[in-house]
Amino acid sequence: QVQLVESGGGLVQAGGSLRLSCAASGSFSEINTMGWYRQAPGRQRELVAVITGGSSTNYADSVKCRFTISRDNAKVTVYLQMNSLKPEDTAVYYCNAWIVRDMSLHEYWGKGTLVTVSS
Repeated sequence: QVQLVESGGGLVQAGGSLRLSCAASGSFSEINTMGWYRQAPGRQRELVAVITGGSSTNYADSVKCRFTISRDNAKVTVYLQMNSLKPEDTAVYYCNAWIVRDMSLHEYWGKGTLVTVSS
């Protein structure tokens, strides 16, 4: 079984910063792309940022130059540094990972961590 566990969410004032972490645990061979998605109330889940196994990154336009995604392969952890937070960044943030297990690729999701940005 594979689990993704997020941490680091919370309440912050506009202009502040938060750092999210997501650690993978369980039995697997390799982790490919990891990423962060978010879902605000009444809206669909959307991509925030992804990072490949080779550390190439891609960001939603709304977070470029404010958020930074990184990963520590030794700790099988992905991070999301969020700076200059805005009230519209308020959402549940979900970790996502494509993981090789039993010689096939599987997609996994964390349970989410709430980020609330007050104005």
